Amino acid sequence: MILFSQGSPETAFTVEELRNALFTSFDQLGDRKRVVAVPPDFTRYHSQSGLLTELSWEYYQERLADVLPATGTHFAMTRAEKEIMFGRVPEELFRVHDYKNASTTLGEVPGAYVREVSGEIVDYSIPIQLNRLLADGKHDLILSIGQVVPHEVIGMAGYNKNLFVGTGGAETINRTHFLGAAYGMERMMGRADTPVRKVLNYGSEHFARHLPVMYVLTVVGKNVEGKLVIRGLFIGDDAECFRRAAKLSLAVNFQILDAPIKKVVVYLDPAEFKSTWLCNKSVYRTRMAIADGGELIVLAPGLERFGEDEAIDALIRKYGYAGTAAVLEAVRSQEDLQGSLTTAAHLIHGSSEGRFTITYCPGSLSRQEIEGVHYSYEDLRLMTEKYDPAVLAEGINTMADGEEIYYISNPALGLWAHRERFEQ
Repeated sequence: MILFSQGSPETAFTVEELRNALFTSFDQLGDRKRVVAVPPDFTRYHSQSGLLTELSWEYYQERLADVLPATGTHFAMTRAEKEIMFGRVPEELFRVHDYKNASTTLGEVPGAYVREVSGEIVDYSIPIQLNRLLADGKHDLILSIGQVVPHEVIGMAGYNKNLFVGTGGAETINRTHFLGAAYGMERMMGRADTPVRKVLNYGSEHFARHLPVMYVLTVVGKNVEGKLVIRGLFIGDDAECFRRAAKLSLAVNFQILDAPIKKVVVYLDPAEFKSTWLCNKSVYRTRMAIADGGELIVLAPGLERFGEDEAIDALIRKYGYAGTAAVLEAVRSQEDLQGSLTTAAHLIHGSSEGRFTITYCPGSLSRQEIEGVHYSYEDLRLMTEKYDPAVLAEGINTMADGEEIYYISNPALGLWAHRERFEQ
C-alpha cells in the first residue's frame, strides 16, 4: 500500500507541502493510539528525517510515545544533536538502541538462501533482529523514517535496513555487512536489488509482516544555490515504495562521469564525521570514479578516532585498511575479527586495494595513527590552505597552478562513478 508517492529531479518540497503530505497520509491510516518513530541518527542529519520526525510529532502529539534513533553500531545521540536534528520533539521521548543487548531475533534467513543470492560467496544463515521496543507489539504504528541514497553495504540505503540494521543486533549487522563486502560493493552500490537487500526483504516477508510498519522515505539533493532540498517523498508499507524512491535517487544522487578522475578532494563536516567508520564514505562513494594511480584527499577536521566504539576502534588499529585478501585471511585465522564481521567488512570497504592512494588530513589523529592503518597523512591546515572548501566549487576545479581536481563537499549525499567502471 502506497499512501504518497511524489518527486522528480526538479522537485523541491516546502515545509508546508511536507506537512500536508504527511498529515494526509496519517489521516488515511486512521486512529493510532501508540506510535513509535524510528529515524536515523545524527550521522544522517542531511536526510531531512529530523524535520519529518518533528512533523510526525506535531501530528500525533501525546500519541507519539517513543522515538528510537536507528543508530546501528554508532554512538548514542547527544542532547545537542537531538535538539539540532529534531527541533521541538521532547527530549523525554527519545530511547537509546544498544545493538549488543537490546534486540530480539524474529527469525533466521536460511543459509541455503543466503548462499543462493550471494552466488555461493558466503554460506551461513542470517538472523533477522529488531529492537525489543519495536518487536513487543505495544505500538500500533511504527514509523520508519529515512533517506534512500546509494550505499556501500546494501546498494541503496533506507527501507527495511533502517529497522533490521539500524535497530538490529550484532549478528544481523555482522553477517549482512560481511555478505555485502564479500560480494563486492562495486557490484552493489547504486542498485536496489542486491544480495543484502534480498536477505532483508526475506526477513520482512517471512518474519515481520505482523508489525504495523509504515515507511517514510526521502530522496535529497542540492538545488542551484547548493542548499539541500527534498526531491522526493514516498510513504507506504511495501517494497514498491522503496523501489520508487530508489529509482529517483539514482537520477538525483548518482553522478556518472565520462572519464575517471585523477584527484578527488572531499571535505567532511566536523559536526557529522568524527571517525573513519563514517569518514570512509569519502572512499566508498568515490572509488568508482577514481582513476588507477589516482589520489583521494580527505579533509577531515572532526576526525578523532577510527571506530564508533572502543572494541571496533581497537580492531581497526590492529588490522588496518590492508585490502580484501589480507582481511579475509585475518577472518580465517583470527578469532577477534571472526567475532566482528562488520569490522572486517568495513576494513574491506575502506581500502582502495592498491588502485589509488588515500590521504587523510585529520583534525586530531596523528601521522603515526593514520599511517598505522595504511593510509597516507598530510597536515590539515596546509592542505586546507591549498584546497580551500570555502572557495572550491562542486565538481571539477582548476587550481592556480593548473592542477585539476574534483571537489565533493559531502560524500554522504551521493555516488560518483565513471561510466565504464559502473557498467562492468
